[in-house]
Amino acid sequence: MNALEFRFCGETLAALSSGALWWPAQATLVVSDLHLGQAKHMAQRGGPILPPYEIRETLDRLIADCDTTHAARVICLGDSFDDLAAARATAQAVTDRLAPVMAGRKWIWIEGNHDPGPVDIGGDHLSQINIAPLTFRHIAGDTDASGEVSGHYHPKARVKARGRTITRPCFLLDAARLILPAYGTYTGGLHCDHPDLSGLMGDGATAILLARPPIRIPMPR
Repeated sequence: MNALEFRFCGETLAALSSGALWWPAQATLVVSDLHLGQAKHMAQRGGPILPPYEIRETLDRLIADCDTTHAARVICLGDSFDDLAAARATAQAVTDRLAPVMAGRKWIWIEGNHDPGPVDIGGDHLSQINIAPLTFRHIAGDTDASGEVSGHYHPKARVKARGRTITRPCFLLDAARLILPAYGTYTGGLHCDHPDLSGLMGDGATAILLARPPIRIPMPR
């Protein structure tokens, strides 16, 4: 398993190269921003016509992470579907693909800003969940956050290596907050030096770049 272990609020967690978060003490796998159905939604809005494989590719990675970690609980941190129409259009296909993997596991869908309502799929649908000492929600923003794990921003970082600039999705981490990268295949990202992120993360924040294995660096600002 390509992973980088780190400590957060007294817990040992691991950033996986896929963009998932693994919490071994709780046998919990966490992913954010799958944006299933994005290719179809983009085409309907007049955007580029993308190969309609993102649902299969995203779910294949998720299933592989479940199998590799033997997760007993899976938390999807919101925006699992690109919008409610995508949720309705793809719910059966997603259910058919995930049903064997969800069986015997606690599966939690956190509500996001793209998919604020429940969808016709198994598992529990919650606005957020606390598993002490961590709280899982879609969007960071609690001013007194401690142990907050979220997604939404799709963070990515630019680094210079051997005379060229490389951009990678990344986790962002400080003493109180952990923000996950987008897990979906066609998702874009927000550079971590953007004011929305640089102003949110505290002093000493670091970025964990997705690579094999992931690489931890000071958060670019």
